[in-house]
Amino acid sequence: MQPLYRRIAGLDVHRMLLVLTVLIEQDDGTVVKHQRSFGGFTHDLSALVAWLVELGVHLVVMESTGIYWKSVYAALEKAGIPAHVVNARHVKIVPGRKTDVADSEWLAQLGRFGLVKPSFIPPQDLRELRLVSRYRQKLAQTLAAEKNRLHKMLDDAGIKLGAVVADINGVSARAMIEGLIAGTPREQLPELAKGTLRKKRDTLGQALTGDLSPRHRLVLQQIESHIRFLETELATLETSLIDAMAPYATSWQLLQTMPGIDQIAAAMILVEIGTDLSAFGDADHLAAGRAVLAVEL
Repeated sequence: MQPLYRRIAGLDVHRMLLVLTVLIEQDDGTVVKHQRSFGGFTHDLSALVAWLVELGVHLVVMESTGIYWKSVYAALEKAGIPAHVVNARHVKIVPGRKTDVADSEWLAQLGRFGLVKPSFIPPQDLRELRLVSRYRQKLAQTLAAEKNRLHKMLDDAGIKLGAVVADINGVSARAMIEGLIAGTPREQLPELAKGTLRKKRDTLGQALTGDLSPRHRLVLQQIESHIRFLETELATLETSLIDAMAPYATSWQLLQTMPGIDQIAAAMILVEIGTDLSAFGDADHLAAGRAVLAVEL
């Protein structure tokens, strides 16, 4: 088997330790091995990159375990050194490894002969946008949990508003909940209903009658305040995502032509898969990659 790379490095990445093995093929076919370890600080990354440049390395191979590879990859990318981030599971199933071979050396050997396939790593702009989109997703999950908690708190006090209104987070329901928290007389609360919900004022009056204690009000007030805060934070992140779609306008707009895909959904899809789907090979690999992402999240 002919090697694909004459100067290649394998990198075993830990939080504060980077173990590097460089294999360099000489003109006579022999291979010279160089090994060094570096720390995890920024100046250590600079020293690592400088050493790779000095040795004229053509490619660096590292595993995608944890998150520690990300800053290393960014440093290599900035220096113009190609890097392959490979799936750790794929590395383990390749036969032929000797027990005394270090992880970094094994990665270099596999990469030298092209025996591992690189994972899809989006460009820097999309990688940074992932920070925004994934945090936005976490906030959305927290917001949904808080709305559910609000619903349960009302039920705990015997307030059956959720059984009457279709959306307990709608304008009318929110106004009534705020009235409950503020201590508005119960008979006045149904008058806060809007639109067709006004036809249910008698039923609303019954649903809003319960045993709401001062402690119920305290917790409801905190939940309501947190919901408002989360909604504001989400709006800020979503505005940032939409503004960042300018360089990808064509793909972003095409995604929105699919049923059920709005501006935010289209942005989050694009941030995850990029605009060049050829990097995934086929639909099965694309779906598999997203399944792994769901587990990581």
